[in-house]
Amino acid sequence: MLQKDTEEKEAAETEVTTEQDAADEKPADGGTEQAAEPAAEAETDEAKIAALEKENAELKDQLLRRAADFDNYRKRMLQEKQDAFDYGNANLLKDLLDSLDNFDRTLEAAATANDIAAIVDGIKMVNNNLVNMLENKYNLSSFGKEGDEFDPDIHEAIGMQEGKVEKEQLAAVYLKGYKLKDKVIRHAKVMVVKPEA
Repeated sequence: MLQKDTEEKEAAETEVTTEQDAADEKPADGGTEQAAEPAAEAETDEAKIAALEKENAELKDQLLRRAADFDNYRKRMLQEKQDAFDYGNANLLKDLLDSLDNFDRTLEAAATANDIAAIVDGIKMVNNNLVNMLENKYNLSSFGKEGDEFDPDIHEAIGMQEGKVEKEQLAAVYLKGYKLKDKVIRHAKVMVVKPEA
């Protein structure tokens, strides 16, 4: 019996020693070191997710701002294009107002004038002012005079006749042609004389 008691005592002491050894192996913070690693990883992952969500929100904000800026730019360009279309001729029309005023004065003078030559001179003066303004300020020039060589690129022949000429030339000009800088904006309507066969 004494031996049995001794064996039980030794077994109990071994259990206590084993528990004590296990307790000694545990860290001083009560075993939270192993638990701290997953918690730290979880906090790190949460921080990364939060940082990525913040970056994502900033990128979305930038994208929305750029889209709004582009939309505003597009609308502004459309408005400027429409304004250019609507008011592009404003300067020309403003310059033409002087000629219209001169024509009005000529008509008023013609109502009371006894001298037709004065009226004709007034109309010629208005015409010269108008032509000079269009030529000098807007690079508009007329072409097509009798005797000029016929050029199908700038002249529109509305009739032909034979004559004693070496090359085709203009016999008569029914409507002058006009160029804006180097571009023909209206072909001259002409009668052409060609060499006899």
